[in-house]
Amino acid sequence: MSVCVEDNVLGELLTLLKLEKIEETLFRGQSQDLGFKSVFGGQVLGQALSAAYRTVSQPRTAHSLHAYFLRMGDAGRPIIYDVDCIRDGKSFTTRRVVAIQKGRAIFNMAVSFQVDEPGFNHQDSAPSVPGPDGIAPDLENARKVADKIPAQVREKILCKKPIEFRPVNPINPFAPEKRAPQRYIWFKSIESLPDDPVLHQYLLAYASDFGLVTTSLYPHGHSYWESQMQVASLDHAMWFHRRFRMDDWLLYAIRSPNACKARGLSDGKIFTQDGKLVASVMQEGLIRYRESNKKSMLL
Repeated sequence: MSVCVEDNVLGELLTLLKLEKIEETLFRGQSQDLGFKSVFGGQVLGQALSAAYRTVSQPRTAHSLHAYFLRMGDAGRPIIYDVDCIRDGKSFTTRRVVAIQKGRAIFNMAVSFQVDEPGFNHQDSAPSVPGPDGIAPDLENARKVADKIPAQVREKILCKKPIEFRPVNPINPFAPEKRAPQRYIWFKSIESLPDDPVLHQYLLAYASDFGLVTTSLYPHGHSYWESQMQVASLDHAMWFHRRFRMDDWLLYAIRSPNACKARGLSDGKIFTQDGKLVASVMQEGLIRYRESNKKSMLL
């Protein structure tokens, strides 16, 4: 499934994340090709969370997930999601989800759900950065360097997307300069969404995989687009703190505290425009630089 059908890209993404029920705890999701033939990690995160929700009958919402990307997914094939209903407690529900292609696990995730209850309340302050108004969308930045984007992926990179990203401090990926490992991105869906907090959560899981790994390349003056670079998500953890809407502007504050041994660690905090911290994210990614111009597909 492509996200480049210009008339209803958001509707296609919502359909992609809803899944088809095969058995009580088995679900099938279609795949989308963002131009690289491999499945985008955010797609698997969003679909796995969606599958887990389909097995939770009581009114409770996801508060955390912890996932590992095991193998590269094939964007030309559907994915089967096998949900293990590990525990249904009085306050918490736990699920394990395994994503399968060609009979092999490509991804697994543990996710925990909680009933809504009151408690103590504090949070980090939102960073002081310019708001989204007047900031160029990521798509506009990409069009400025369209001639540098490989022809085989150019159309998919430059097409309309269901979620608009506006980087506060954009970098030219084809001429990256060394800078501090920190970036700020405003994002939201391009259209209004239903009042369903579950839908907003798995859309945020989908969006949360954009921009994390590449932030760890900033201090080194390298970019994913270099032929010598092999970049891939290895794991992903996410905590949902407060209610939010994906059709309102959200700020993704990302930093990379560490890189070593061909791995880069990044963390992200997601805030509403009025400063509420709604989610936290951690991810480690492969950032392997090869002297050869050939990219290895082996992790």
